Amino acid sequence: MLISGGCHCGNITFKLNWSPEPAEIPARACGCTFCVKHGGVWTSCPTGSLRVQVKDASQVSAYVFGTRTADFHTCARCGVVPVVSCRLDDRLYAVVNVNTFEGVPAELLKCSPASFDGEDEAARLARRRRGWIADVEFSRA
Repeated sequence: MLISGGCHCGNITFKLNWSPEPAEIPARACGCTFCVKHGGVWTSCPTGSLRVQVKDASQVSAYVFGTRTADFHTCARCGVVPVVSCRLDDRLYAVVNVNTFEGVPAELLKCSPASFDGEDEAARLARRRRGWIADVEFSRA
């Protein structure tokens, strides 16, 4: 399944090739204040691929907080965060925000709350290696 998405103004867009075809798309509604305030509900397909295109990089902020191990790619024009990335062992991993999907039926999304409080950095990075999209490319228009 090819899923398109992006920020509100279209400055950051993505194509997620979800393979194999999903019966459902698990989505994690993070309860941290950043994700709550930005509508961050994250999903990933470890066997899929993600292609992110940025039209104007000067209008994108890579916000970091906490352990400083992930970049929340925030559009400075519209304030939407469609993707989060993390570089581990020279490989880029990512998750995408289901609230930025275009044309995906809502009944396909299976949302559940998530809390990463108390997770140490080693456990967090190991979880990302296991569960985040590992075939990720960013390109500039």
